Amino acid sequence: MPGVRNGVRASQLDARWIKSRHSNAEGNCVEVAPLTDGGIAMRNSRDPDGPALVYTAAELAAFLAGAKDGEFDHLV
Repeated sequence: MPGVRNGVRASQLDARWIKSRHSNAEGNCVEVAPLTDGGIAMRNSRDPDGPALVYTAAELAAFLAGAKDGEFDHLV
């Protein structure tokens, strides 16, 4: 389990945030950042000082596998 707690201010993390090249100019994107403890943080790009959600690599891998398989297509 990552040492950084969910809900921490994203701006407080010493992280290099990555945005998808599929993001658009309206700011409709999520940014991710690897953490030194192995966790992966996510934030809303429209609120860079807002809360970050922190996941383990295994949790994010499971989500990405589901997204690639189309399990969440009905949401958009």
